[in-house]
Amino acid sequence: MRETRLFCKLPEEFVCTPDGMAIDQYGNLVLSCPNFAQDNMSGCVVKIDKDTREVTKWFDVPVHPETGVARNMGIAFDDEWNLYLCDNQGWSERPDLLYQGRVLKVKADDDGNILESKVVAYRMEHPNGIRVKDGYMYVTQSYLHPIEDKSGKLVSGVYRFRLDEENVEITNTYADKNLFCTFLTDNPDCQYGADGIVFNSKGELFVGNFGDGEVYKIIIDDGGHVVENKPFAKDPAQLVSTDGLCVDDDDNIYVADFSYNSIAKITPDGKVERIAQSPDTDGHNGELDQPGEPIVYQDKIIASCFDLVTDPGKVNTAHELPATLSEMDL
Repeated sequence: MRETRLFCKLPEEFVCTPDGMAIDQYGNLVLSCPNFAQDNMSGCVVKIDKDTREVTKWFDVPVHPETGVARNMGIAFDDEWNLYLCDNQGWSERPDLLYQGRVLKVKADDDGNILESKVVAYRMEHPNGIRVKDGYMYVTQSYLHPIEDKSGKLVSGVYRFRLDEENVEITNTYADKNLFCTFLTDNPDCQYGADGIVFNSKGELFVGNFGDGEVYKIIIDDGGHVVENKPFAKDPAQLVSTDGLCVDDDDNIYVADFSYNSIAKITPDGKVERIAQSPDTDGHNGELDQPGEPIVYQDKIIASCFDLVTDPGKVNTAHELPATLSEMDL
C-alpha cells in the first residue's frame, strides 16, 4: 500500500465539504466545495497555490434563485478557461431541493469577480461528475428516478451538452435529447449509479457505477454516437465503490473508493488493484477520509476527502473539521 500524506487543511470559514478538482491555466489546483455539511454555508470554488499550497476562496458559486444556495460538485475547464460546474441541489434529498440541479458555466477573473454566468441545464435530479472534450461536456446523473426499469433496478446516465447550449430543461427521462447513455445498478444495498467520469488519451470514456463498484467503457464514434457501452473493470476484493475518476499519462485510471476509504488503480487492460487505504479517521494526518475525487497533480495523486456520509457500508463514522486533501506518490 502507498503511504498517504496531508496535502493541505482547508479553511473552516468557507469549506466544510470538498469534492471535484481541476487545474487552472497557471497550474494551481482548483477545488469545488459543495459544503453539504452545513445548510447555511453555500458552495464555493477555492484555489490552492501551486508553489505555496495557500488556500484562498476564488468565488462563491451563483446560487439557485429558488433555493438560495449552490451545491457544486464536479467541475471542468474548457480551452478558454470557462469553468463548468454540476450544481447538485438534490444530493441531500431534502424535498424542497429535489429536481433543482443545474449545470453552470462561469467565467471569472483572477480576483474572483464573476464576469459571466450561464445556466446550461436545469431541473436535473442528481448532476455529479463532468468532463469537457471536443466542444461538448459530459455530465453524470447518479439518479434517473422517473425512469423505471422492468428489473426494478436504479437507472442512471450520462448527459451530453454542447458548450454553447443554454437553459436546457431536463425531464430526467428517456425523452431528454441530451441523455447520452444509461446504466443499471445491481447492488440492492447501494442504489447509487453513474458518478466518476474521465476520458483516456484515446478518447475512450470511462464512467464509474458507484453502487456496483464497477467502471464502464464507452466508445464514441466520430459523429459523437455511442458505439459501445460495456463493463470494463470490477473486482469487489479491490474496489467497493466508484466515486471520482482520474487518469495518468499511461492511461491508468485512479478511482476514489468512497465507501472503503481507499484509492484503486485500474490498468489499461482492466486489472484492479487497491493502492492505498485508511481506517476510519479524521484525515488530519493525511489519511484518506472518505475520498470523493482523485486528480493527478505535480506527479502525485491528490484526493479530496468528502468525510460526510456515515450510513451502513461506509468506513467513515463521523464528520470532522477542518476538511482535508490527501496526497500520495504517483
